Amino acid sequence: MRYQPILAALSLALAALPAAAQSAAPVELRILAINDFHGNLRPPPGGIRINDPEDKSRKVMVAAGGAEYMATLVKQLSEGHKNTIFVAAGDLIGASPFLSAMFHDEPSVESLSMMGLAITSVGNHEFDEGKTELLRMQNGGCHPEDGCQGPHSFTGAKFHYLAASTVETATGKSILPPYEIREFEGIPVAFIGLTLKETAGIVSPSGVAGLEFRDEAETVNALVPQLKAQGVEAIVVLIHQGGEPAGDYNECPDITGPIVDIVKKFDRAVDVVVSGHTHRAYVCQIDGRLVTSGDKYGTLVTAIDLKLDPATRDIVGARGENVIVANASLARDPEQTALIDAYDKLSAPIANRPAGSVTQTLSRVPNDAGESPLGDVIADAQLAATRDEKDGSAAIAITNPGGIRTDIIPKENGTVSYGELFASQPFRNRLVTMTLTGRQLKDMLEQQWLDPKRPRILQVSNGFSYTWDASKPPGERVMADKMTLNGRPIEPATGYRVTLNDYLAVGGDGFTVAKQGASPQYGGYDADALFAFFRAHGPIGPLPPTRILRVN
Repeated sequence: MRYQPILAALSLALAALPAAAQSAAPVELRILAINDFHGNLRPPPGGIRINDPEDKSRKVMVAAGGAEYMATLVKQLSEGHKNTIFVAAGDLIGASPFLSAMFHDEPSVESLSMMGLAITSVGNHEFDEGKTELLRMQNGGCHPEDGCQGPHSFTGAKFHYLAASTVETATGKSILPPYEIREFEGIPVAFIGLTLKETAGIVSPSGVAGLEFRDEAETVNALVPQLKAQGVEAIVVLIHQGGEPAGDYNECPDITGPIVDIVKKFDRAVDVVVSGHTHRAYVCQIDGRLVTSGDKYGTLVTAIDLKLDPATRDIVGARGENVIVANASLARDPEQTALIDAYDKLSAPIANRPAGSVTQTLSRVPNDAGESPLGDVIADAQLAATRDEKDGSAAIAITNPGGIRTDIIPKENGTVSYGELFASQPFRNRLVTMTLTGRQLKDMLEQQWLDPKRPRILQVSNGFSYTWDASKPPGERVMADKMTLNGRPIEPATGYRVTLNDYLAVGGDGFTVAKQGASPQYGGYDADALFAFFRAHGPIGPLPPTRILRVN
């Protein structure tokens, strides 16, 4: 009998524990996120384009971005929050402006490390220089060809790259950790990082040889049981894949694109998705889950506020907001300024070399047929660099639109610098001149529509012209009788010397016919060819778009 009061008291206490746990205040976690930084240490030209707050029917440009301002905003958005973590969704490097690209993006990795970036997924552009270079970005060391060029030793990223879906075919293991678990007031939160499964088709095949890019949703769903076995209920996915919304930077009307189906396939254990790749800004609810993306080039930081239930250890509340890295209202972070200045002292003499002048902006935006003013000029420059017998005897030059990253915008007096030319095609690809038959040339042009939803119209040099019929099915669109070189028909059996960049030459962007080219001769770099062309000609302006013609 003497034990009954004690047992009764214990029973009451045990009965009360779940209620007490359930009534405990949620643990708050703020996630700050970016995507598609692309080495933009300085504010990108044009900033960000948003709806005019005074008139939603109009668009306005806001000066935004730059590492100095982003660092300040990250600090401000962290203030007053006990639990914070700074993450990213890939393409932090690659296709970068000259200041970062000249040093193989080491400055950008250092900059983001200084900001406190903790975790990022791997994007397709992290593979621009191949798997080995990506691992150098993580671990540090000098570049294998260019050596140590920076103002100090490169020690690698202080943040962690995650690559759940990127697998070594020989071992079946991911090349980098698939996820990372962080604890916030005793509650574990898993961050899974992965890139788009189409990566192998949009990077140089040689750089990803031996790698497999697996289905995004299947990869995540296979990891969920592992995480749950470790007591994890809160799961955040950092994925380099995205969508296309119709609204402003904090809206999500009518979103389309791969991210929609991917999120719907995710296990219900996935709570929040930070996305990228499409260079769009949105804050969405897709299939009952928060999905965000922060534009591009460091113009936005996404602030995601989560509530974690101490009892279930799951996410019970999630909201997001994209915050503009507004140059006008943010101070420059002195550490970032010092870093940029240190690299600028080494790069400025090269970047500031006068290249020539233009009569007006050379736009990379194509017309309905697929031809762009800047594409014309770049193709002409590559033909000029390889036309002589000693350089390859080229008759035609062809370049891929994805390698053309920015317009060439003149200063007030029309002048442009080497750095500005470099920014327009920052991959530093070598030129390769090879022999293709007329039939192979046509077959390669047909590969422009391998993905009908996202055709890649190649830019061609002066003297070469072709017509394509939009009413025909892919594979039959290029009109063989309308392919000409200097006014003469292209003959199917005749060999023509054609210059491509080395990305295309190995089948990049799906142009596998290029790998059939005979007698390849390697030349200089694309940016250097454009610089030489500008120095030899000028002022340069847009030419009539008569090279690529479209019917129907």
